[in-house]
Amino acid sequence: MPIEVKNLTHTYSAGSAFQATAIRNVNLTIEEGEFIAVIGHTGSGKSTLVQHLNGLLKPTEGQILVDGEDLNGEKVDRRRIRQKVGLVFQYPEYQLFEETVAKDIAFGPKNQGLSADEIDSRVHKAMEQVHLDYAKYAERSPFELSGGQMRRVAIAGVLAMQPKVLILDEPTAGLDPQGRDRILGMVKELHQAGDTTVVMVSHSMDDVARLATRLVVMSRGELVATGTPREIFKQVKMMESIGLGVPEAAKLCNMLRQRGVQLPDDLYQMEEARDAILARWKEVR
Repeated sequence: MPIEVKNLTHTYSAGSAFQATAIRNVNLTIEEGEFIAVIGHTGSGKSTLVQHLNGLLKPTEGQILVDGEDLNGEKVDRRRIRQKVGLVFQYPEYQLFEETVAKDIAFGPKNQGLSADEIDSRVHKAMEQVHLDYAKYAERSPFELSGGQMRRVAIAGVLAMQPKVLILDEPTAGLDPQGRDRILGMVKELHQAGDTTVVMVSHSMDDVARLATRLVVMSRGELVATGTPREIFKQVKMMESIGLGVPEAAKLCNMLRQRGVQLPDDLYQMEEARDAILARWKEVR
């Protein structure tokens, strides 16, 4: 199920003294099965962009086509389309409100008018997807859990709607290293299962280097580059010019090249950097 962004511009408070254009003339196609990472400095338009993908924001100009349907068309069933695109906000645990984990996860499917058996099945599956044991956690209050567990409950509530596209806005923000690793491992598993397209906003170049199949680079409200991690992270000067870094492995290799060590210019993962450095060392011994 592709999503097409066509000539998208969004201006907040248009026509007032406080108007500000957050994104302008963005064109992007997200293909089924991709893992897209949206990166950019603070204020670059990342969150504004992804909030258009399920209709949370309405374009000032341009279109969002979900599986060929204009999300903001006059006669379109916007609710039906939104169910295909699940959006997880930054700090989604702040939106938990039910008395038990199971009830919170069931809230979305219940509003879809599904049968009790179907709702129960979806709650079980969603908890399994986020690595929360149903027998242990279903009847507990979500507010008794750790921050990382609460976030997984919030994500499970979106997964229970069975979206075709899952959008995550900074899913590891504020978590400790163990919580970060669990969330990212879970997201990787969801994508590898093959039935979910993932769009993730992130400020961590090392995270997106490990996970994403394609990067979308935003700067000052414009889409300035898109490509595979290998294609993007070799453009060190471009990334630095817009206030972004590159993965640690790419930094190391770039530093060694500046000192005369002959290494490929597209290394960005630590394992491949290690192998290339060792191979080069053996050649010059």
